[in-house]
Amino acid sequence: MIAVAIALPIAVPIVAVLLYFFAPASETWIHLRETVLVEYISNTVTLLLSVACIASLLGVGCAWLTATKEFPGRSVFTWLLILPLAAPSYVVAYAYGDLFSNLSQLHPWLQQVTALDIRIPSIRSLPGAALILGFTLYPYVYLLAYNAFAEQAAPMSEAARTLGVAPRRIFFKIALPHARPAIAGGLALALMETAADFGVVEFFGVPTLTNGIFRTWYAMGEHQAAMQLAGWLFIIVALLVVFEHIARRGGHANPVSRNAPGARSQLFGWRSYVALSCCVLPLLFGLFTPVLVLLKHTVVVGDPTFGISFLSYIGNTVLVATITAVLAVLLSLCLTYATRLQGNRKLLRISVRTATLGYAIPGMVLAIGVLGPLTMVDRTIAQWVQTTFDVNIGLLMTGSIAALVFVYLARFLTVSFNSVDGGLTRVHSNYDAAARSLGMKPVQLLNRIHVPLVTPALVTALLLVFVDVVKELPATLILRPFNFETLATRAYRLASDERIAEASTAALLILLVGLIPTLVLAAQRFGIQRPSLRRV
Repeated sequence: MIAVAIALPIAVPIVAVLLYFFAPASETWIHLRETVLVEYISNTVTLLLSVACIASLLGVGCAWLTATKEFPGRSVFTWLLILPLAAPSYVVAYAYGDLFSNLSQLHPWLQQVTALDIRIPSIRSLPGAALILGFTLYPYVYLLAYNAFAEQAAPMSEAARTLGVAPRRIFFKIALPHARPAIAGGLALALMETAADFGVVEFFGVPTLTNGIFRTWYAMGEHQAAMQLAGWLFIIVALLVVFEHIARRGGHANPVSRNAPGARSQLFGWRSYVALSCCVLPLLFGLFTPVLVLLKHTVVVGDPTFGISFLSYIGNTVLVATITAVLAVLLSLCLTYATRLQGNRKLLRISVRTATLGYAIPGMVLAIGVLGPLTMVDRTIAQWVQTTFDVNIGLLMTGSIAALVFVYLARFLTVSFNSVDGGLTRVHSNYDAAARSLGMKPVQLLNRIHVPLVTPALVTALLLVFVDVVKELPATLILRPFNFETLATRAYRLASDERIAEASTAALLILLVGLIPTLVLAAQRFGIQRPSLRRV
């Protein structure tokens, strides 16, 4: 029953959005449908397709090079290439927006030198947004593709090479088809983040569904129309989930004869420099350049409230992130342990699936969907307390950080659940049988056996959720209490006023916080020495 109790509240915002989606059309919705809805949907789809191409090219290409080839710096690039995952896309967008605005002074110089009307294209466009998102989200594809290439495709490719198959044919006929399910899984994650993005498209002025939802909710004050727009965004995300499941079909393969990666091919001459350049470019544009731009602004200008006021932004961020992370780990532990004890029950499986659905739903959709039901509950409780005790308690949920924490939990419970479930799965069932034979109850078994064994997984889950909350922007903007600023909202508010130099302090701090779990992930995944080389 505890799994059902966790799943039901998380299902509320999704049901609310779907109910409003099929509600009778209002005048505002009819106006939006006839004027901008097609533009919102087409721009969103175009952005998804563009990011898919960029992220696939960067992720698959770098994964193939680092997993199967040997060149100068390969061992370092293997883990460096996942670091752009630490940079929130909107933070990178702020840096490049400022950088390209400063480059505008090059126009007259280029025109004078070349006698041609050469202009640097504006980064604040749909292609610019696609580039920013592609260069920050490609690590999702890279991580999963690397695993597939290194652990299964490499030995198969080596066997094909002994039969005289050309390298290009090996990649397209053996390695790429074998890695297709993994690539599709990483690409689906990247596209879900793209569909949920608000900071980049809003800062660059790209009219997508997330931008339209926010404008309709705040600028127009039309909540029902915003909910119906959120319904369209939910449909697109649901299609991405279906795409992932279809693309993962056939993802099971028989294990190779040896449980070890194949030998990497040594590259020489210009080929090694090309491989090196291919690995440098994603890092240069996805991480190093924005960090340098923000660092320069932080040192030269920085946030004018740096001091006591700025500490309040940090305190608010740490408060909501810590509460959410602790609750997420506790709820994940309950779900995983319930599954371990009674995993064969259909209701339990459905409940766990529902409770972990939130990560596939954009934070803006969850925030929009939960606000109506929570407001109704708030008003009901306030009226009852006023009538019964003659005390005005105000709004308990929507007037505090409770609503914010609730949406964070609904969004990021999947992250902690996957980590905790992975740790608990590695604990053999013989431990349970031995402890139960000694008369130990399930709660005692959890406290004295399982928790100590899965502590590393619990810490990883805590860290991942903490950083995800620090980076979350749209849900925070919609649900934050009055006069409640976090690092994300502080950076957004200053950047929206074109005060990039002042926003750099909060933006850089968010990026640095994001590096912590990314480095932990890199150490866990790439801390093992790779196999020997093979000269070709």
